[in-house]
Amino acid sequence: MAEKLILVVEDNPDDEEFTLRALKRAKVTNPIHVVRDGAEAVDFLFASGAYADRDPKERPAVVLLDLKLPKLGGIEVLQRMRAAEHLKLVPVVILTSSSEEEDKLNSYLSGANSYVRKPVEFAAFADAVAKLGVYWLLLNEGPPER
Repeated sequence: MAEKLILVVEDNPDDEEFTLRALKRAKVTNPIHVVRDGAEAVDFLFASGAYADRDPKERPAVVLLDLKLPKLGGIEVLQRMRAAEHLKLVPVVILTSSSEEEDKLNSYLSGANSYVRKPVEFAAFADAVAKLGVYWLLLNEGPPER
């Protein structure tokens, strides 16, 4: 069985670096793939475009998805995932700086498994990401393969 892949969808280079540092600090050794906009996320998830040679059956164990993305927003990425048979059960954690109630509601209505607001200071951010890693990669039992 392949190691559980983490897909990080983040357009802000600082938040990307904080996320990767926080996962490393939490001793998460799983493979991590980063994409920087919603269109690239869809290409990765559906094995199309630049990722056409990727096996679409190799799904991420968890997707850390920002909402405010260029080209295609996080909610649309999530909706496309939930509409696809092979992706509808992949856990998606919205990891965003938005505290808008509407963003939170739309995330859950679109099928998000969790909504986490990015803390401003690194120590709090690192703690939040570490807890996400432990929960989604170690404690959570994902759905069986179909």
